[in-house]
Amino acid sequence: MSQQGNASEAPALCGVILLDKPVGPSSFAMVRQIRRLTGVARVGHTGTLDPFASGLLTVCIGRPATRLVPRLMGGEKEYLATLQLGVETETQDPEGRVLREAAVPALSAEDIETCLAPLRGRRLQQPPRYSALKHQGKPLYYYARRGIEVTKPPREIEILALENQGYDVGQRQLAIRVVCSTGTYVRTLAAEIGHGLGCGAHLVALRRLRSGGLHVHEALTETELAAADAPQLLAGRLLSVERVLAQLDALDYS
Repeated sequence: MSQQGNASEAPALCGVILLDKPVGPSSFAMVRQIRRLTGVARVGHTGTLDPFASGLLTVCIGRPATRLVPRLMGGEKEYLATLQLGVETETQDPEGRVLREAAVPALSAEDIETCLAPLRGRRLQQPPRYSALKHQGKPLYYYARRGIEVTKPPREIEILALENQGYDVGQRQLAIRVVCSTGTYVRTLAAEIGHGLGCGAHLVALRRLRSGGLHVHEALTETELAAADAPQLLAGRLLSVERVLAQLDALDYS
């Protein structure tokens, strides 16, 4: 009887699913939701999006798929970001306390481009104090929250594209498009832009559009995940390990 019962059970899901994370939940909350919908315990994502951020969250389901996490984390990323000019925060994002406020000068498109130009290409970037980067086994934010100064050496990054997507004078908000290497902190980039413009800035909105060859327009939305047939939708949109590996290999040789 037990052998017949086992034979009739559906095989466990294994593969990669793309989610369009909404603003609000943490990346880990999205992983928990996938565990609940699939019944698979071994689930992991390939790059955190903070609660205030939205967009592509790549989730690996099952042991063979989770082994892809290091490779999937290594691809370039594309973002749309919104900067609040004239306000600097402790965390470089909307979740931290305000450190400084300053008047925002009149800015032309040429002024903004002059600021953005030197930030493109390969260069060093100082990791922020509030980050998950590890120091002696603990994330940097562990020390920052306790007032302990820890300075990590700058890391090499590459900004492949950095474009002005529009400046709202009334709101003092600058929208940018960024294509960058893994390990780039977009909120630190926001602070760098604010410094270059002479008024300070912090990141108020972030949307990930792409990671490597995976795009947010292929992702399951919040509405789809909440639907009664979400488990079936998820199974139908699952990318096989073989397909993802082939895509990664193609990017490696492109």
